[in-house]
Amino acid sequence: MMTPTISCDRSDAAWMARATALARKAEGWTSPNPPVGAIVVANGRSVGMGYHRKAGLPHAERLALDHAGERARGATLYVTLEPCCHTGRTGPCTDAIIQAGIRRVVGGVRDPNPLVNGRGFAILKSSGIDVTEGVQTGICSDLIAPHRINITKRRPFFHLKLALSFDGRIAPPGDGDYWLTGEPARRYTHRLRQRYDAVLVGIETVIADDPQLNVRYRTAGASQPHVIVLDSRGRLPVDAAIIRHGRQHREIIVLHTRHMPPKHIRRFEKHGVTTILVDENEYGHISIPVASEALWSHGIHSVLVEGGGRVASSFMRSGLLDRISFIIAPMLLGKDGVSAFPDLVIRGFSEKISMRITNARKAGRDLLIESTVME
Repeated sequence: MMTPTISCDRSDAAWMARATALARKAEGWTSPNPPVGAIVVANGRSVGMGYHRKAGLPHAERLALDHAGERARGATLYVTLEPCCHTGRTGPCTDAIIQAGIRRVVGGVRDPNPLVNGRGFAILKSSGIDVTEGVQTGICSDLIAPHRINITKRRPFFHLKLALSFDGRIAPPGDGDYWLTGEPARRYTHRLRQRYDAVLVGIETVIADDPQLNVRYRTAGASQPHVIVLDSRGRLPVDAAIIRHGRQHREIIVLHTRHMPPKHIRRFEKHGVTTILVDENEYGHISIPVASEALWSHGIHSVLVEGGGRVASSFMRSGLLDRISFIIAPMLLGKDGVSAFPDLVIRGFSEKISMRITNARKAGRDLLIESTVME
């Protein structure tokens, strides 16, 4: 069910913008729950605010109401996501809102969870509370994009991040150490990693670059992401940085095919690496749809894909990409540079993969373009 967009005044939009800023603080902390922010406003002033901090802890609405106390009576509650109306790890937020004496609720977007979808707002309305939906709906929808995919498609949310030159190359010809992008762009990458359950790369990236794939600029107390490596035959070196520094990560997962020798599986398990067998596709590579099912069964709800060109091509072909971030460095690397999508074949305009740009801005000397993949 689509969220109805209802006209609102500027103050509603401004307060909801502040609620979305609170919700942003929760990104990377609440999985498998979505990030949510809430503000209680009385007489034009904020009297309570909160954001969901972790699955199992109080929701944003309850924190904002507790902060407001008696000042919540007769006030307006701004919340980025429709309040829950069922009992999960916590009780229904609709009950808390009604008991607090809130006069009006302004919501950003409906919860796609079929246990809620529209019912939370309906319960509030039936209790005499004035409800306005669809305020700052674009931003609020973006906040819960992984949650929406999890609920509606029962799979992880996949976000591809690629750094490339103006001419679509992700690396210069030959070997050597280099940074394609500048420091602001690299900080952006680390902020992305903190928002996702896991970071995924292909074995070629690990062998060529030996990356740590950790979050080096992170909020104090935030956990590191899982690391997922697509490694059909078990080529991952046991002295790779991700294994040497394995305690930084929650889990190191190798997705492999039947071609991995059993002795490699035993070797990985000895070093604390989780191995998961998946089917191969017609090209003899790991099937991305099957890998998606395996990761979902393993409890992975969101993945930042940072692999090289072959991994990017595989995900593009799979039709499972939800979001793409291109970090474009102002340089040309020529025809011998490494292509961003070497294995992606598009035979005509009808087979094109279309995207909708959601954000474009400079990141130091580089250009950052964020987009969603259109179905």
